[in-house]
Amino acid sequence: MKRRGITWFIKEGVLSNNPVLVQLLGLCSVLAVSTSLTNAVGMGVSATVVLICSNLLISLLRKFIPEQVRIAAYIVVISGFVTAVQLLIKAYLPAIDKSLGIFIPLIVVNCIVLARAEAFASKNGPLASALDGLFMGLGYTAALMAVALIRELFGSGSLFGISVFGEGYPGILMLTMPAGAFLCLASVVAAVRHFTSKRRGDK
Repeated sequence: MKRRGITWFIKEGVLSNNPVLVQLLGLCSVLAVSTSLTNAVGMGVSATVVLICSNLLISLLRKFIPEQVRIAAYIVVISGFVTAVQLLIKAYLPAIDKSLGIFIPLIVVNCIVLARAEAFASKNGPLASALDGLFMGLGYTAALMAVALIRELFGSGSLFGISVFGEGYPGILMLTMPAGAFLCLASVVAAVRHFTSKRRGDK
C-alpha cells in the first residue's frame, strides 16, 4: 500500500482534488445553504464529521463487507453517523438545526461521502481513510464558505449575521436568490481553476 504524508492529504482534499471546486460534487447543498457563513460552517462541520467517522468505520469493515452489498452497507454506515450528528445539532445547536433543516439528513445521499467511501476508504487503512475524510471535509467546507462569503457580504451586507456595510446598504438581491448561488459558485470555480492552471504553467 502506498504511504502518503499529511501534505498529500491536504493538497488532495483542499486544493488539487477539492470535492466541490474540482470534482463538482455535492453542489446541491453548496447552492442551497450558502446564504450565510453560519450555515456554511454548520453544514461543513457536519459533513466533515460524517466523512471522518464513516471513512474510518468503512475502512475497518472493508474486508468483512461482501462485494455485492457494499454500497448498501456504506449507506447504512453513513446514515447512522448522519443521524447521530443531526441529534447532536438538535440538542445543542437548535438555531443551526432550524436554519439548515432538511439538508443535514440529506448528507446521507451527498455524493461526496459515498464517493470517498467507495474510492478511498474501501481500499485503504483506517488512519489514511480518516485523514482523507478530514481533508475532503475541509475542502468541502472551504468551498462552501467561499461561496457563502460572497453571497452574505454583498447580498446582505453582513458576515455571520453582523452588519458590515451599515444599515443603509441595500444589498444585491440576486445574490441571495438561487441564480446568485449559481453565479457565485461558477465565479469561485473559475477563479480556482485559473489560479491552479497558472501555477502549473509557471512550473
